[in-house]
Amino acid sequence: MTLINDLKFRGLLNQATDEPGLTELLENERISLYCGFDPTGDSLHIGHLITVITLRRFQLAGHRPLPLVGGATGLIGDPSGKNAERSLNEQSVVEGFSEKIKSQLQRFLDFDGENGAKLQNNYDWISGMTVIDFLRDVGKNFGLNYMLAKDSVESRIQSGISFTEFSYMILQSYDFYHLYKEENCKLQIGGSDQWGNITAGLEFIRKMYGQEEDEKAKAFGFTIPLVTKADGSKFGKTEGGAIWLDPEKTSPYEFYQFLLNTDDSDVIKFLKYFTFLSQDEIAELEKEVAERPHERAAQKRLAEELTAFVHDEEAVRQAQNISAALFGGGDLKALTATEIKQGFKDVPSFSIEEGKGLIDVLVEGGVSPSKRQAREDIKNGAVYINGERCREMDKTMGADDKIDGQFTIIRRGKKKNFLVRYEG
Repeated sequence: MTLINDLKFRGLLNQATDEPGLTELLENERISLYCGFDPTGDSLHIGHLITVITLRRFQLAGHRPLPLVGGATGLIGDPSGKNAERSLNEQSVVEGFSEKIKSQLQRFLDFDGENGAKLQNNYDWISGMTVIDFLRDVGKNFGLNYMLAKDSVESRIQSGISFTEFSYMILQSYDFYHLYKEENCKLQIGGSDQWGNITAGLEFIRKMYGQEEDEKAKAFGFTIPLVTKADGSKFGKTEGGAIWLDPEKTSPYEFYQFLLNTDDSDVIKFLKYFTFLSQDEIAELEKEVAERPHERAAQKRLAEELTAFVHDEEAVRQAQNISAALFGGGDLKALTATEIKQGFKDVPSFSIEEGKGLIDVLVEGGVSPSKRQAREDIKNGAVYINGERCREMDKTMGADDKIDGQFTIIRRGKKKNFLVRYEG
């Protein structure tokens, strides 16, 4: 299957400029392509993965990705998909974000070999440009009516848009031109909200090369659908916020569980988008969803594949261990300290000294509201230590109660968990 046909099968080809020409180019040449990531935060989130993985698909097909961190455009703010002006970050903050995003991109693409990826930062070529250079050499090529007709600008006319954000399209267009000229980059990809910026870049390249050299100025663009769920809501958002690729912001276990909870109506689409499984494998999983949805085979495969891609196989194993202990009747005491930290990240926690009596522990930790209630809870079998019911009134917390020598999990009733740490 050709790369374009594979992208179509996966639903990744939303819009394309000159699709026949792009198909021919990809079949006959190894090209360089780029996609930009503005450093508006200190981590990419799961919504960015669709473009990162698409870059990876091109690389596996023999092409060279040029992932671009927008060190300059991140200082400006992209109006695309926004109904109000962004708050601008200080340069030092954007530089810090840029470095973190660079390190993440380096995990997902191969930077060695003949088609090794090459990181770009548009601050390198935009920061040295004077205002006069920008206005004379770049800005004069953009007609006001042309820019106003773009969705990213037109949608903001009523609510208001500053000259700063209005200029974003010109800067992104200059990026495409610069990479075309310096890196022979012939393709830009991005989310569907980037269509106006991408086509503006193509028009700028043609103008800069002039009509007489039109044959030499062959560049293309295509967009990927914005990822939404079947109910129309945005993928990657939860009550607790975004699902981040940084394990310090979203643990591998949380990442795994988020994917494991994918709705049946979305899971096959997401398998096509986010995994490298073949058509036959996906067809088999689609059959599983139709015939045995309760087994959630497709969701498990999605969670395994994507957690391994973003983190590693060890993260998958840990997530599965935590899931089995919490939901599958597994042994809590078999978990490691690292797994405990992930699985019980959001439960109430408190610290005690080893040797303290259980009743005092229950009261001081807020597990039971009073000593009287604590005794009742123990007597009624409502207290569990590391998953095992405890009815010992004179129980003291000792070394045998520590999981991996560090933690104890106390549960009251069916669902109220507490993480106990030890002082000293």
